[in-house]
Amino acid sequence: MLFQWLHEVPAFAFQRGHIKHPLPITKSAAHICRAPHHPFPISCFDYFQLLLLPCKNTIAYKQFKSMNLYKKIFENNKKWVAEHKHADKHFFEHLAKGQTPEILYIGCSDSRVTAEEMTGVKPGQMFVHRNVANLVPNNDNNSAAVVEYAVAHLNVKHVVVCGHYNCGGIKAAMKAEDLGVLNPWLRNVRDVYRLHKDELDAIANNEDRSKRLVELNVEEQCINIMKMAVLQKHYLDHGFPTVHGWVFDLHSGKLIDLEINFVKKLHNIREIYDLGHKKSKKKR
Repeated sequence: MLFQWLHEVPAFAFQRGHIKHPLPITKSAAHICRAPHHPFPISCFDYFQLLLLPCKNTIAYKQFKSMNLYKKIFENNKKWVAEHKHADKHFFEHLAKGQTPEILYIGCSDSRVTAEEMTGVKPGQMFVHRNVANLVPNNDNNSAAVVEYAVAHLNVKHVVVCGHYNCGGIKAAMKAEDLGVLNPWLRNVRDVYRLHKDELDAIANNEDRSKRLVELNVEEQCINIMKMAVLQKHYLDHGFPTVHGWVFDLHSGKLIDLEINFVKKLHNIREIYDLGHKKSKKKR
């Protein structure tokens, strides 16, 4: 089917004037083809990319680029496996035995903010949960289940909420606009704005206001985690985990620690949201 597709699409492009002449393609067991007058074999995908270079703005070219990226994912995986096996032939045996991460990372789903890559952690070191605008709403079973599992069962030592500047979710929440199914989700960000309205309204520059809302949103999500019974009980009984707030700066690539005073905030929160059990209360 792929071979037939590679025949038909160049002809289709030729008929509509996207390319000057349809180049012949030959089939081999390894799906290798030779362009005319090209001394070296090239892959079918590279061949098709050459054909569509004159029409980069067409739908056909964009669809091809997307398909090529999808194919490269599996090629990259093979390289990744080979590299790890070369460094440690037992790497995947150890990986399959289980996980003991020290960090729970809750971040934004933004494709530019990759948790493992920007922190340099290895597989098995960090438990990751991501969603739009890195939220931990009080009524969200998804993020609540992640925190429960990470704290009570994986015994993570640190819980991190990481936002990032130029966050699309934050900027969307700042607009007076109906966003459909996103409305109830982004209402959590708008609630953060409401809590800090005086401070945010005093910032004249929209970009600076957006950055500050990113930071305040991270802090409020950290507070939401501190409200959870599993976090309070585990910390009072074992002395961990601690909760941290970070922001990733896309322009510099740097991680910024907001240096949230976990002990102080937890103490203040427990005046109202005290969910610790009796054993924990004796330790205070």
